[in-house]
Amino acid sequence: MSRFSFARLLPLAALLGVAGCEQYDPLYRAGTWNPMHVNSADLTMQAAYPADLVRGTGAAAGDGQLAAAAVTRLHTDKVKKLPEAGVSDITTQGQGGSGS
Repeated sequence: MSRFSFARLLPLAALLGVAGCEQYDPLYRAGTWNPMHVNSADLTMQAAYPADLVRGTGAAAGDGQLAAAAVTRLHTDKVKKLPEAGVSDITTQGQGGSGS
C-alpha cells in the first residue's frame, strides 16, 4: 500500500473505531446500573435538613447591610485589606540538587 493511501485511510479507520465504542461500553450496556442523578441523591442523603436544599433559611445573626457594603466595595475595587494574623510569614525556598 502506498504512503498516500495509508495516510488517507488512517483517519477513516480511527473514526470507524471510535464510532462503535458506545455500543460496547459496559457503562451504557442494557441491564447495567447507570449513574443517573447520583450527585443530587448523595447530597440529599448528607444534608442535615433536606428541606434546606429546596429553600434556604436565613441566619438570625446576619447583618444584610454589612454584607451589602462588602459587595459594593468589591464591585468598586475598594476592598479592605485583611488584618495581620500575628503569625510569621511563610516563604518557600528553592532546593538545589544534582540532575542525575
